[in-house]
Amino acid sequence: MNIRNKINDIYSLEQLSSGNTVIHRRHPICKLLAAFIFIMTVISFDRHAFGRLIPFIFYPSILMALSETPYGLLLKRVLIAIPFCLFIGIPNLFLEKDPAFTVGNITVSCGVLSFAVIIYRTYLCVMAVLLLIAATPFTELTAQLRRMKIPNIFIIMLEMTYRCLGLLAGESESMHIAYALRGGGAKGVDIRHAGGFIGSLLTRSFDRAERIYAAMKCRGYGLSYGGIRQRVITVSDAVYCALVCFLCMFFRFVDAGRWITAFVERIS
Repeated sequence: MNIRNKINDIYSLEQLSSGNTVIHRRHPICKLLAAFIFIMTVISFDRHAFGRLIPFIFYPSILMALSETPYGLLLKRVLIAIPFCLFIGIPNLFLEKDPAFTVGNITVSCGVLSFAVIIYRTYLCVMAVLLLIAATPFTELTAQLRRMKIPNIFIIMLEMTYRCLGLLAGESESMHIAYALRGGGAKGVDIRHAGGFIGSLLTRSFDRAERIYAAMKCRGYGLSYGGIRQRVITVSDAVYCALVCFLCMFFRFVDAGRWITAFVERIS
């Protein structure tokens, strides 16, 4: 049941993409371009520019509200990426010991500041990608990538990897049930059998994926993509993309974080 839940979690975001909110109705190329500009702008900041990154919370906050995407669903996926950032950011705590600023009697070092920037930047970028997937069907995203002349081999790899995640989980579930029946109801795989278990899993999944791909080729996959309906970019689509790009450029070249900090200090 745990593996079945994991399979459902993999595709739960895609199930949200069939909604009919104001964000779902936007043209896929506009949403793709807006997400790309947002991510590129966020990663362009210096590693100590935490204050200037604060206003960029506008993108995930507004899109979550307009697309009616549950925050808890996105947060669980963002937390998967956080441990990788910890390994990157923790050395900064010991290497950058110069003081950055002081809050009362507490001195914050440059290492702590850069560590916070890494975590926050990862949060923003992962949220942007997850919201793009939650508001846009996967087939529409890959269709737009093809129209953008992205090499088809990369798109095929992306499609097959995404579609075969459930296949891999399903094969592991079947093998785990068989292992438990032969092992007296063991809850996990013994370390002595882990190597063989993983090897058999990869072999079974590879063979089945080959059969699935052959069946897709027999049904015309990869021959022509003209059957996908091409949507027309409307005025509201262009306004959405232009507004996101404008806000990203505005917060990139204008230090709005200083205004927010000054306003908070004035109120307090």
